[in-house]
Amino acid sequence: MSTLLYSVIGFLMLLVIGIAAYFLTARKYQSSSTVANSYDQWTLDGILEFYWGEHIHLGHYGSPPRRKDFLAAKSDFVHEMVKWGGIEKLPHGTTVLDVGCGIGGSSRILARDYGFAVTGITISPQQVNRAQELTPDGLNVQFAVDDAMALSFPDASFDVVWSIEAGPHMPDKAVFARELMRVLKPGGVLVVADWNQRDDRQKPLNFWEKPVMRQLLEQWSHPAFSSIEGFSELLAETELVEGEVITADWTQETLPSWFDSIWQGIARPEGLVRFGLSGFIKSVREVPTLLLMRLAFGALLCRFGMFRAVRANSRTELMDRNFANQNPSSLVR
Repeated sequence: MSTLLYSVIGFLMLLVIGIAAYFLTARKYQSSSTVANSYDQWTLDGILEFYWGEHIHLGHYGSPPRRKDFLAAKSDFVHEMVKWGGIEKLPHGTTVLDVGCGIGGSSRILARDYGFAVTGITISPQQVNRAQELTPDGLNVQFAVDDAMALSFPDASFDVVWSIEAGPHMPDKAVFARELMRVLKPGGVLVVADWNQRDDRQKPLNFWEKPVMRQLLEQWSHPAFSSIEGFSELLAETELVEGEVITADWTQETLPSWFDSIWQGIARPEGLVRFGLSGFIKSVREVPTLLLMRLAFGALLCRFGMFRAVRANSRTELMDRNFANQNPSSLVR
């Protein structure tokens, strides 16, 4: 056989082994522990932080999108979310709960640039440790391990509840919605950014979309994606929302993040030296999922949803008003 044929056979064997390893090492959601363990590992090896910086979320590239530095786009995302949520003019000392804070990038911006008193929570102990290491003394921010499905804070604890890309890890979206609203003070603001899938109640997933979504769930410890419409309804169903839930679709503004995240591995080859062969393998292993994410968001199978809600003055007052609206004849005139 020629050298070329041997090379082709060798390449095909490596490709088959790589594909098999990709499917066999999927990080399926089993419990909150599998989410915590996944983030603990990503934090301990340092690869995700090296390539994605202190913000483990997508970037904002403007509307229409324009070329940006990957890490700068992530910081810009936080400021754009603050502006969109209408919280930029809230006074210094405003209390904020950052749900799914990662290693604290957003929490530090909220405390440093806006003067907020921030509490960041994550299911991962290693993320809490790293967030504390990265936070300078004197910044009004603290971090703790907590479960967003059963927050340890009393009702009406915070002026603002903030969350970026934490929802896909939540097994019960209704409980997640209720917990977010529960810890808000009356008149407080909820601002959420999340990965969502298309509303399959209106357009069911087709033959190729189902396996793509299955991989997006199984590779990164996601039990399910909600739709923008579905999660908005769940927030309203808590009966704690004043008025309507405001939503927006930032799919186009964030879409360049997926290719940019892959490009980081090419543009910054020093990571191969720093993390060695095992780090290189771990990095390459994530490329198929990143490409599937780009495919899903580009085809609008997935959408990047934004949510804003205001906590009603009180649960009793809101329920009384709903009752009066539905039963006008019962009012005393």
